[in-house]
Amino acid sequence: MPDNKLDPIKLEILWNGLRSITDEMFVALTRSAYSTNIKERRDHSTAIMDRAGRLVVQASQALPIHIASMSGLMACLLTKFGGDIQEGDIFVANDPHTAGGTHLPDVNMARPIFVGGELIGFVCNIAHHADIGGIAPGSMAGGMSEIYQEGLRIPVIRLFRKGVLQQDIMDLLLLNVRIPLERRGDYFAQIAACKLGSQRLMDIVGHYGKPFLLAAFDQIITRTEQRLRRAIAEAPDGVYEFEDVMDSDGIETFDIPICLTLTIDNDTVHFNFGGTAKQTPGNINVTMNATQASACYALKALLDPDVPNNEGILKVVDIAAPEGTLLNASFPAPVAARAHTCQRIVDVVFGALSKAFPDRVVAAANGANTTAVFAGTDPRTGSGYLYLETLGGGFGGRPTKDGRDGVQVHITNTSNLPVEAIEMEYPLLVEEYSLVQDSGGAGEFRGGMGLRRTVRPINHQCTFNGVGERFRHRPWGLRGGQPGAAGQFLIRDSSGRTHRLDDKPGEVRVMEDQAIIVETPGAGGYGSPKKRTQDRIDQDLQSGKFSQHYVEAQYNQQT
Repeated sequence: MPDNKLDPIKLEILWNGLRSITDEMFVALTRSAYSTNIKERRDHSTAIMDRAGRLVVQASQALPIHIASMSGLMACLLTKFGGDIQEGDIFVANDPHTAGGTHLPDVNMARPIFVGGELIGFVCNIAHHADIGGIAPGSMAGGMSEIYQEGLRIPVIRLFRKGVLQQDIMDLLLLNVRIPLERRGDYFAQIAACKLGSQRLMDIVGHYGKPFLLAAFDQIITRTEQRLRRAIAEAPDGVYEFEDVMDSDGIETFDIPICLTLTIDNDTVHFNFGGTAKQTPGNINVTMNATQASACYALKALLDPDVPNNEGILKVVDIAAPEGTLLNASFPAPVAARAHTCQRIVDVVFGALSKAFPDRVVAAANGANTTAVFAGTDPRTGSGYLYLETLGGGFGGRPTKDGRDGVQVHITNTSNLPVEAIEMEYPLLVEEYSLVQDSGGAGEFRGGMGLRRTVRPINHQCTFNGVGERFRHRPWGLRGGQPGAAGQFLIRDSSGRTHRLDDKPGEVRVMEDQAIIVETPGAGGYGSPKKRTQDRIDQDLQSGKFSQHYVEAQYNQQT
């Protein structure tokens, strides 16, 4: 069916129907999963792809960082299996270097959809598994120097062949991970989401017909591209530059630069990351598709936040990042902590465009994906457990309002795990869950505050590992706003004294009379602190979020 025969009202109704399918898949995966990282924190995404592997629709709650991960999977799948895809197949993959992934814990699945023997598209999902093997529980710890250490590498392979589970493949996947029963539950939650999505998409085909659906796929992508290009065309042409640094790679390298020259020319945007550091020995490296996802998110957030997430966005962005650098790492670079670097990419894009869009760009958010992993043997059952979480922090001060406190930011829109879920599922006691006082940067509109979580093992010893960023370099402010506070990991001994841990600790033994304290970064403020109103300053004090000393020092007020 030619594109010009598509009725726009009918197309809009279909588009919303497709989006409802991905949303239902997302909820089904959430409710079926075993691990708290998926069923509570919702660290997963769902999508519909066309038969060429282009992303058409992504669930509304999906993670922006996953937009390129599923596209990467599809490119590898079609290259490897192009003429040998059967009805009832389900493909699985995770490897960043051979299968289009971004890091090993994010496991992709894709199920082809056939109508009358013809392939029309795929339903896909991606879920972050709390462990994928490797040398460290949680597969995310600092100190890993090659991809082999980070866990099980899965190329694009068939998990189901013509509707039949390949049990030997599942056995292999489960043999290489900690807590295999939990992993099995999460895998089958992904499988269930694929099957549900297949049924719903076939219902759509039955209602609209195959020709209209295929033409609609093209139109949805084309119209997204056109809409974003119109937004770019309204932006001021020019060349914009910015540079920021990563704290460290967790092994030997510190103050690692990310450099950007961004050019807006009519309806095109070119990102040039020349000057960025070479890939590092530690696992903060990023593959090109994750860099692409981060840049696309930042552009969409500034120009048109409501534009759909699909291939149309990816087509607009032109990125130059030399191979072998931090943002386009080559095999066998470790990449487990790539989300921290992706957050910094967003900060760099925002920093570059802060002059072009002074009324839209926010100050630097917490700029991290602070990772905490506790693992041990549950004394109640004698079985192993593994609690993984990435904690939120401050969101940057905005041109018209304060930043938000204790939230996930930008590309990782997951939730913080409730205390009740932690204490119900793991032999751990959360002694404190609070906001870090004075952690939001001062400004006319202050930055958001970081989180503090104090966790102690109950009647047993455990191990802790983590990855922190913005622990050395504080989140910057804009227009005279002050930087937010840095984060830190601490251990409290039996006497109550605290000692600071490394920013990316590989393995820390925690005794039952000790506790781990995680403090995440705050965020930068926006505008001169001198412009903050007295009412807002009074609210800062009355809330207890800011101390008298801080207010007097930052706002020069005697209140």
